[in-house]
Amino acid sequence: MIRAAVFDIGGVLEIVDDDRWQDQWISRWEGLAGVAPGTLRRSPYSGHSEADFRVRVVTALSLSAEQADRAMAQWWDAYCGELDVAMRDFVASLSRSGLIVAALSNSGDGARREEQRRYNFEELFDHLVYSHEVGVEKPDPAVYRLTEERLGVLPHEIVFLDDRAGAVEGARAAGWHGLLHTSTPESIAAIQRIIASPPH
Repeated sequence: MIRAAVFDIGGVLEIVDDDRWQDQWISRWEGLAGVAPGTLRRSPYSGHSEADFRVRVVTALSLSAEQADRAMAQWWDAYCGELDVAMRDFVASLSRSGLIVAALSNSGDGARREEQRRYNFEELFDHLVYSHEVGVEKPDPAVYRLTEERLGVLPHEIVFLDDRAGAVEGARAAGWHGLLHTSTPESIAAIQRIIASPPH
């Protein structure tokens, strides 16, 4: 029996192109600063605190404080994308039905604050597991074990939705019911089928 539904955030709850938005932001700000392409490397945020990232951007692009504020605001707008309202409403319906609902996200420092400010995820989910807070990210087996412990359920009692094949494979290896997000209607239907399936 399924007792918990776990969702990725970026690319599932948030409509965002994870493969492009960082490059687009970098290109825009390199152009505005008049520096050579490649001055900011790909994925400049990874492994750094928000404050350290801001310092790196300011230093590389010689930004004023006002420009830095604008750059960071645009970074977070791109990071958070747009809310998938239909998926949000589906998560809320699962919660009302009695399932535990949680988010498991590979994240950067500041994500909880920015996503809460925009989308109130702390009110939507029973648990939020952010990789930058727990120090391990998908598809490391440890993050699935940690999530199980926080939810208080067994692996086979979890259905999990992610738009990254590696994260889904990691979940399946952990014993979860892993689903690759395709479209919102298809993913909702797939989760509903698993929840409705009789226990083996």
